[in-house]
Amino acid sequence: MKTRFLAIVATVLFCVTPAQAQTAQIENEIVVSVKRSGAPMWTIDTPSGTVLLVGEIRAIPKSTPWEPERLREATSEASRVILRAAPKFSPGDVLRLIFRGGSFTKLPDRRVAADYLTVQQRARLADLEARYKVDYDRGSFLMSSFDLLARRLDFDNSTTDDATDIVEKAAKRADIPILRPERFRGKDLLDNLAAAAPASHIACLETAMTATEAGQPIIEARGNDWRRFDVPAVMANPLEIALNTCWPWADEDLGGEIRDQWTRLIAEASSTEGVTLAVVPLGVLAERQGVLDQLEARGFVIFGPEWR
Repeated sequence: MKTRFLAIVATVLFCVTPAQAQTAQIENEIVVSVKRSGAPMWTIDTPSGTVLLVGEIRAIPKSTPWEPERLREATSEASRVILRAAPKFSPGDVLRLIFRGGSFTKLPDRRVAADYLTVQQRARLADLEARYKVDYDRGSFLMSSFDLLARRLDFDNSTTDDATDIVEKAAKRADIPILRPERFRGKDLLDNLAAAAPASHIACLETAMTATEAGQPIIEARGNDWRRFDVPAVMANPLEIALNTCWPWADEDLGGEIRDQWTRLIAEASSTEGVTLAVVPLGVLAERQGVLDQLEARGFVIFGPEWR
C-alpha cells in the first residue's frame, strides 16, 4: 500500500509514470539497504539508473559491527552485480608452479636477504625472525611478506565473509546476472611473477614488517574505520598499506590493468538500466589515481564518503 501510494503521489506531482516511480522506489530501497549494511558505498546516478560501488576490504574481523544481511537484501533487488574474478589456472600452470616453485619461494643464485636489503632493513627482519623463530634469509621477499602478514600478524583469522562472497551467494540465489572483469590466465600471472626482480618486492617486505611490528590492534582498527566510512583512515592503516603494496597490486603493468578493467566495467554499467551493484576492493577504489579518481576524471558525479 505504501509503495503504491508513493507511486501515485509521484505521478501527480512530478508527471512520473507509476512504473518509473516504482523503479525509483526500488533503487532507493537498495541504496538504503547497502548503507545500513555498514559497508562504505558510493553512488553514481545515470539517466537510466544507478551504479552502487561497495568498497570491500579483505578479512573483515568478526568484531566489526556490520550487517551483511542488509547487503544480501540489496543484492536480491539489483538488476546486476559486478564482482572480482578469480585467476584461471590450468593443470599445466599447476605443474609449472611445482617444477619452478623454488624460483618463486627462494632468492636466486643462493643469494641472501642481506645482498639486497639495507643494514637497517635486515636488522628489522632479524628482530622479527628472532621473535617468531623463523628464518627468512633465503626466502623470496614476497613469500616472507605473506608469511609475516598471514601467519605472524594472523590478519585473516577470526573473520566473517567478505562482501564479494555475500553478494555472490545472494545473486546466485536470486538469479541476478553476475558480471566480472576479464580473468587473468595463470600462465600470465606466473610469468609476471617470475620476471619480477627480487628488489621489486622490498617495498612489500617493508610494509609487511611495519604491519607485523604494529601488531593485532591495527586489525580491529581497520575494521572499525571501514565500518565508520573513514576511508582515508583505512587506507592509512599499516595492514591495508601492506596488502596494497604487495604483488600483484604494486606491479605497474598488472596492477594498472586490474584498475583499468574495473573502471571500464563500471563506466559501461552506467549506460544500462536499473541498479548495478559493484563490489570493488577498497584499495583499488580509493587509492590515488584509483577507480574513483578515474571515474571522476571521466566526468562522473560520485556521491559517498570522502576517499582522499
